Amino acid sequence: MQAMKIAIIGAGVSGLTSIKCCLDEGLEPVCFEKCSDIGGLWKFSQHVGDSSGSVYESTVINTSKEMTCFSDFPAPKHFPPFMPHGHVIEYLHMYAKQFDLLKHIHFSATVLDISRTSDHQKTGQWKVTSANGEGIVSETIFGGVMICNGHLSKPFIPKFNGLEKFRGRKLHSHEYKSYRGFEGKAVLVIGLGNSAADIAVELSRHTTRVYLSTHRGAWVISRLEKHGLPWDQHVETRFFQSFPTKIKEWLAVRTAQKRFDHETYGLRPQHGILNAPTVISDDLPLRIATGTIKLQPRVSYFTSRGVVFTDGTKVDNLDIVIMCTGYDIGFEFLKDKYILPVDENQVSLYKQVFPPHHPKSTLAFLGLIQSSGAFFPAAELQARWVTRVFNGKAKLPSREVMLYNIGLEKRMIRKTFYSSRRLTIQVSSIPYKDQLAEMIGCKPDFRRLFFRDPLLAFKCYFGPCCAAQYRLMGPGAWSGAKKTIEDTYSNEMFPHVGRRNKTPTSISQSVVKFLKLVFMFVTVATINELSQDLRGEWDAVVGWLRAAR
Repeated sequence: MQAMKIAIIGAGVSGLTSIKCCLDEGLEPVCFEKCSDIGGLWKFSQHVGDSSGSVYESTVINTSKEMTCFSDFPAPKHFPPFMPHGHVIEYLHMYAKQFDLLKHIHFSATVLDISRTSDHQKTGQWKVTSANGEGIVSETIFGGVMICNGHLSKPFIPKFNGLEKFRGRKLHSHEYKSYRGFEGKAVLVIGLGNSAADIAVELSRHTTRVYLSTHRGAWVISRLEKHGLPWDQHVETRFFQSFPTKIKEWLAVRTAQKRFDHETYGLRPQHGILNAPTVISDDLPLRIATGTIKLQPRVSYFTSRGVVFTDGTKVDNLDIVIMCTGYDIGFEFLKDKYILPVDENQVSLYKQVFPPHHPKSTLAFLGLIQSSGAFFPAAELQARWVTRVFNGKAKLPSREVMLYNIGLEKRMIRKTFYSSRRLTIQVSSIPYKDQLAEMIGCKPDFRRLFFRDPLLAFKCYFGPCCAAQYRLMGPGAWSGAKKTIEDTYSNEMFPHVGRRNKTPTSISQSVVKFLKLVFMFVTVATINELSQDLRGEWDAVVGWLRAAR
């Protein structure tokens, strides 16, 4: 039987892992990449004006390498804990070479249109119209389509009073490449997300003054936490995520405030630390403290050579305005808006992947999420799930169930996060990955794991929730998963081991640590069992009272 042919749009992170997952599941992938190389937005380019996203020259990934890497392909030990974009591209090339992915990619191939075939209702097939580097247009029929372009290619620029009158340079962060050309200038950066913080910090070393305008403020954390370990190895654990929300919030605020007082620095927002993504910046507080970055409130209006803020503060002789104001969700090649309706930057996708209104489950959107943790593992799980749906090994629920689930998730987003067009596709990392893994059949079974390998179960529950946990069992299980999990801490800090003074750990210290882990694991398990028992008793009492009536 001929393998189902799958079109994959984009050869970035999501596209590459989609190719591999197609091959793993016996599908035939054909990837369309409009650039001449892999990497997507991680491929740095000086070219401005392309609709493709691109990192700036100084970009460093915000999640640690052990948490970022794919589940069956650990990052090299000698890579730094936080990889600059060059290392990320090198890792992606190593991944593509290891699994022989490049031969499935059509480079310099621009997708012009994706449309339904005449018999789509029956077959679920799609027609992909593309143009190669020489401009030759072709049409191909595919059994399924995986759209892997993400959501960082259409800059959103809100309306500012008088912006059209401003005579200086105006650009979106999408166009920013490096500090070159900004030397000696007065710059206004609008917004306070990760990009705004990175750009403001970099420019503050080369410009006369950087003004950072934010109307909400933000919680700012460092890449490094306790003992100099990456922040995500403390937060992205199943143990931490099992805490009640109020306790998690208290601990997170305590950690953020320990580094510097957000109120004193003018950064403290009105929303809670769990109600929006935190800004990850090691240098922003220092640059504010040295006066090279000056915080300002919301922009009121622009003048021909300056800006006035809502508190009446006026800045004259302003040279450049950089708008770090996010992106619109949209795809140029989806001419038929029925394929994916977008309403106020919101989409309706089951588990942020499948549109529920199509007759066949042969179209999937990958990477259309903003995760609280590393992106790579979530994208990989999406691809593993999608390819199993395509080949019939996994089933989607009915359209009604999917729509109900989508409604629940949207209400949860509105309840958890403050209202913002940039928070419509936010997901909580571990719960989201667990949901996908459950549908694949690879979610770790901790009771089974505890009796089979208790020490590994402890590490999986109390240690960092790295992607290899989803290769321990079920479809796609990998024999190297256990070692990858066990080596997480040592591999993370390996680049620094040559200078580190090694202090021997006594047997008694090891025993104490082990007993602490046992005690914590048993306590959590006991509390969980008691809560389930009490819930059952309460349900029985409620049922008895209703019957008595």
